[in-house]
Amino acid sequence: MSEVALLQLIGLGVIGAGVVILLFIQSRFPRVIGFVMIVLGLFSLIALSVPQMASLPPAEEKFDVASIKTANDMAMIGQKIFFSKGQCALCHSIGPSESARCPDLKGIGAKLSREFIYESLTQPQAYIYLDYRHEGPPKDYPARMPHINKNPIGLSNNEILSVIAFLQQMSGEPITVSPTEITMPGQAAPVSATAPARAPAPPSPAKSKTKGKTKKADAGEAGLVAMVVHGR
Repeated sequence: MSEVALLQLIGLGVIGAGVVILLFIQSRFPRVIGFVMIVLGLFSLIALSVPQMASLPPAEEKFDVASIKTANDMAMIGQKIFFSKGQCALCHSIGPSESARCPDLKGIGAKLSREFIYESLTQPQAYIYLDYRHEGPPKDYPARMPHINKNPIGLSNNEILSVIAFLQQMSGEPITVSPTEITMPGQAAPVSATAPARAPAPPSPAKSKTKGKTKKADAGEAGLVAMVVHGR
């Protein structure tokens, strides 16, 4: 017997008990209780007769490498990931929105290179975008971008490349991600798929001058020591 059938049986029993009380008991208070039992029993039967739908999390998109033939195939998979496993649509909007918790992504594929988008997805705190939708000085967006290649989202490199392909296609730009960059399970991601490493920043002029002064002082001290040793 299923759980719903058992609850319906209990509801019928409650209704039957209420009917018995109304038929055979003349006292007012028990009759009130019997009437309440009938009402509650009928309510439970009606509620249990409504079809129940299980509340399940969104289905996780399966990345089938064998099905990737063209860049458009990658964009189609990227769109599904964008709205499901990637959880991008929870905070981002595609078009102006006052309620968006993160920057608008409309036309983002035409504004940013694929390397910059990759870095923004995997290292979201490298560059912080401010919210200019309101009057006054710009503010931080309400939501903070997570690392989508780490838990709890944990997109693979193939999935990230597919999302980039979708963002480029959505912006009306040529898709620069190639299906040849898709890796088989267990295969290391190609270097070209990741954002290029940054060159180290050159030292500031102030630091260079300080180093120069230090070297000159060291040379003067060495000359003074040599003069003392030779008795000059």
